[in-house]
Amino acid sequence: MALRNAILAALLEGEASGYDLAKGFDASVANFWTSTPQQIYRELEKMEGQGLVSARVIAQERRPNKRLFSLTEAGRAELHGYTTQRPKPIAIRDELLVQVQSLEAGDAEAVRRAVRNKQEVAETKFKRYERLRDRLLAGSTETDFLATADRVGPYLTLARGIAFEQENIRWCEFVLDVLDRRTDHG
Repeated sequence: MALRNAILAALLEGEASGYDLAKGFDASVANFWTSTPQQIYRELEKMEGQGLVSARVIAQERRPNKRLFSLTEAGRAELHGYTTQRPKPIAIRDELLVQVQSLEAGDAEAVRRAVRNKQEVAETKFKRYERLRDRLLAGSTETDFLATADRVGPYLTLARGIAFEQENIRWCEFVLDVLDRRTDHG
């Protein structure tokens, strides 16, 4: 998936600066797409040159001028075309899994620490995603939100992020339990 598609999808929420998009990526699409602010700014420049987004300048006092980007009709058409394509299958590339696979030849305590670290990261993300879900629902039930919201895509992708982190936590607990039992029983 190209970064441009993630940016186009983010701009469906409305006009945003590059800074706002970078912050928004951290808060909304980080469960399935990561990018640095520099990558976002470079891509916005390319997309503007290709007519996929337009920018307007907001003059600011004591700060550099701000550029706000919005989707053009060509950008909407590009995003629509993207949604009609069959997604490429994903492959897991996770260094921790290679470390766990190599456990017998490696340092079991170091692997245990790495698994605990992954668990802590997953728990932190899970809690953040739950807070984001609560903000999206704004007191509504999930059923009501999904039946009445203008855009359900952000909620559906967030639900995938929540499930992904729950599975990461479950797997880490499983691995740590196995390692603890193997240590206790020789």
